[in-house]
Amino acid sequence: MYDVEHVRRDFPILERQVNGWRLNYLDNAATSQKPRAVIEALAKYYEQYNANVHRGLHTLAEEATIAYERSRGRLAAFISAESPNTIAFTRNTTEAINLIAYAWGRRTLKPGDEVILSVMEHHSNIVPWQMMAGETGAVLRFIDIDDEGQLDQAQYHEMLGPRTKLVSIMQVSNVLGTINPVKQMAKDAHDHGALMLVDAAQSVPNMPVNVQDLDCDFMAFSSHKMMGPTGIGALYGKLEHMEPMGPFMGGGEMIREVTLERTTWNDLPWRFEAGTPNIADAVALLPAVDYLNELGLENIRQHEVELTRHALKKIGGIEGVTIYGPPKAEDRGGVVAFTMGNVHPHDIGTALDQYGIAIRAGHHCAQPLHRRLGIGATARASFYAYTTMSEIDQLADALVKTQEFFARRTRPTAV
Repeated sequence: MYDVEHVRRDFPILERQVNGWRLNYLDNAATSQKPRAVIEALAKYYEQYNANVHRGLHTLAEEATIAYERSRGRLAAFISAESPNTIAFTRNTTEAINLIAYAWGRRTLKPGDEVILSVMEHHSNIVPWQMMAGETGAVLRFIDIDDEGQLDQAQYHEMLGPRTKLVSIMQVSNVLGTINPVKQMAKDAHDHGALMLVDAAQSVPNMPVNVQDLDCDFMAFSSHKMMGPTGIGALYGKLEHMEPMGPFMGGGEMIREVTLERTTWNDLPWRFEAGTPNIADAVALLPAVDYLNELGLENIRQHEVELTRHALKKIGGIEGVTIYGPPKAEDRGGVVAFTMGNVHPHDIGTALDQYGIAIRAGHHCAQPLHRRLGIGATARASFYAYTTMSEIDQLADALVKTQEFFARRTRPTAV
C-alpha cells in the first residue's frame, strides 16, 4: 500500500511551522518540495567533487563528468527515451521550448507555415512561438476548449493541413488539470507531415510518461516540479530532428573546432549545452529520479486521483465555489483551480496563509485561458506524492472560514 506518512518523513520542509500551523503545502504545480536525498546529493557535490565537466583529466573533473552524464542517462531511461543523446539539459521547460523555437523554428518555418497551439497553454508555450512567428512570418492557430475544459478535437482536425509544421501542446494543464490526448494528437500531426512538441512540465513528475509510446518529436520538462533542484530541465528530441538543428547559443562546450574563420558544432546533445552547465543541479536530479522510481509513478498517479476526487467533492461542495476543468478526477491531474464568489483569489491566498496553507493565486502564467474562461484569476490548489487527505480537509475548512470572514466584512451594518 502507498504510505503517504512514510513518504512525508523524507521531506524536511514539511515539518515547518507557518503562522503557528504545520505547513500545508498545496502549490506543487508551481514547484515541488525536495526529499532529503536530493538535498544531500547537492551538498555532496560541492563538498567532495566540485569541478567542471568534460574538460579536465584530474580526479574531481572525471568524477563530476561521470555523475553529470549518469544523470542524463537515468533521465533518458525515466521517460523511456531511446538514447541519452536525445536528452539536452536546459534551465527549465521554458528554455527547452525556446531552444526548439529558435534552433528548429528559425531554420524551418517560412511565411504562411502554421504552428498549432491551444488556448490553455502556459505562456512558455505561447510567447516563444509568437516571437518566432514575428520573425519568420509563420501563423499561430489555437485550439479552443469545451465547457469541461477539454480540447476541441474536431476543431484540431480541421486546423491540420499541408501548412501545419508543428503542434505544441501541454500534456496536463497547470490550471484546468486537463489531461490532453497527446499520443493521438501526435499521430494526427504526423499524418499531416507535422511534428509534435509536448510540454510535459505537469505530467513527467506525476504519471508514467513514455516518449516512444507517445511518439512525440520533442518533449520539454523541468526538474523542480519532479522533486529535483531548480535551475535544471531537459529537452527530449528525436535524433532525426535534433541532428540537423544548429545550436541555440554559441560559446564553449558546444563546439567541435573553432578557427578565426569558422566553427563546427559538437555532437548531440552537447551542442545545445553552451558554456559551463548547471552541474550541481543536474547531479542532484539523479536521486530525484531514483526516488520517483522507488515510489512508482503509477502509485503517485493513483494517489493524486484519490486526492483530486476528494478535493473536487470537498471544495466543490462549498457554496459559491466554482471549479474549472474536467468534472472527473480520472480526467485531470492533481490540480484544482477555483473561484469563490466575490472573494478575490489573492485575498483567498493571503487568508489561507494565516492557517499555514500554501496555494497559488493569479493567472498562473495562463492569461489567454483565463480570458477564455471570462475571469481574471483563480485560486489553485495542487497536490503531490506527500499530500494527505487531511490537508485537503484543512483547506476546505479554511475556505469556509475565509468565506465567512469576507461575508462579515461586506455585510451592511444596522442603522
